[in-house]
Amino acid sequence: MNRRLAIALAVALGLGAIANGLFMLISPANWYFAVPGVTTTGSFNQHFLRDIGLIFLLVGIAMLTGAARPATRVTLWSLAALWLGGHALFHFWEVAVGICGTGALLQDFPAVTLPAILTAVLALWAWRDAAGGSRRSHPVEDPRAAQ
Repeated sequence: MNRRLAIALAVALGLGAIANGLFMLISPANWYFAVPGVTTTGSFNQHFLRDIGLIFLLVGIAMLTGAARPATRVTLWSLAALWLGGHALFHFWEVAVGICGTGALLQDFPAVTLPAILTAVLALWAWRDAAGGSRRSHPVEDPRAAQ
């Protein structure tokens, strides 16, 4: 993946997570009723929604910070991917145990599963990029060069 594309994707995911987190923090009831499918997963709980809003805010900040500071990228994007991946798996579990129907997976895909996949791809790219960077900055000496 091209570095410019990776950074742009990280910024887009970060801004999306921040927007979602702020919406959850500022107006949890409006968020609860605005997001398709949420009302079918349980009753409204303002405290719980604001807790999750804080997590989305932190995920967004991690993505933006990683985009701006390459030295933090692997750690921050990996942590964001772990939470978003766990969140997506939790949605699959809800279907598996019958809390939601299988249609929920399709409905949730753009806002839950896709960001988890994209963030995981970015974290893996950051790992590879960092490893490639360390190889470039510490080249293995060619024994023939000394001759």
